[in-house]
Amino acid sequence: MSDKVLIYSRFPKSLMARIGQRYDLIDATGKPPLEIFTRDELKDVRALITAGAQTLKGDVMDMMPTLGAIVCYGTGYDGVDFKAAAERNIIVGHSPGANAASVADLALTLMLTATRRILPADQYLREGGWSSAKPSPLMNPQPGNPGRKVGVYGMGEIGRKIASRAAAFETEVAYYSRSKHDVPYQYMSSLAALVEWCDVLMIAVRAGPDTQHIIDADMLKKLGPNGYVINISRGSVIDQKALVAALTDKTIAGAGLDVFEKEPHAPDALTAFPNVVLTPHIGGHTLDSHVAMQDCVIANLGAYFAGKPLPYAVTA
Repeated sequence: MSDKVLIYSRFPKSLMARIGQRYDLIDATGKPPLEIFTRDELKDVRALITAGAQTLKGDVMDMMPTLGAIVCYGTGYDGVDFKAAAERNIIVGHSPGANAASVADLALTLMLTATRRILPADQYLREGGWSSAKPSPLMNPQPGNPGRKVGVYGMGEIGRKIASRAAAFETEVAYYSRSKHDVPYQYMSSLAALVEWCDVLMIAVRAGPDTQHIIDADMLKKLGPNGYVINISRGSVIDQKALVAALTDKTIAGAGLDVFEKEPHAPDALTAFPNVVLTPHIGGHTLDSHVAMQDCVIANLGAYFAGKPLPYAVTA
């Protein structure tokens, strides 16, 4: 049988080079496969590589009658319609923890950049404010990290790495997740309790229907005027309109965002706030993370084509 693999999402060619050395790849460049290929070209596609956040429903699966495996490049898999996949006997794999260190590093970078007002400080220096001793309220001293309360929402691999990094900055760390874990941090009984307690809310939870807009206007109000929200998870977890309103009304102190409700994220109200740090979904975008994610993809594909269980199957 063929080892043909469809690249469903838009990926740089360099990221697929190692995989292409092993398998017969065809690239849909992020478009519906039938816009690029004929049904005859798709009929023997047995596996598909996708970005976890991209919507992948049954109608796309039906374009490939021999499809048996969906492999997500990265940790997430929230875009995959699992009911549709199960009905078609399609297994799903991902790359758990492969980019956790890189994502956790960025979470701390966003926290430090926002709380220490690095962007306004950089602009202040570049525009001559420092050399001319120009007064600026944005340069007023801010609270430091020792004793800062950092709340981690989600205690998976990324959440654990965020917590350990935050603790190294002499902060006090607590968390909330669906279950209690064997970690040296205080467990909060609810997300609301965590938000009320913390100075910085780190969002590291998986996206899904149960977390859609769970950080809403009420939660942001609980975070309070000295609180910051950092999101390296998925944009869907935060009600973005409520976040803009909270920043406008100074309900919260600031934010650091690597993910957005709509991506790629065009300039909008969020980009006007000097107390908001924005990055273009680069949490896992490091060389070592990509190698680790490729390792997982290759291992999953190898097992599938050999008729073995996926080593990194999605079990949730």
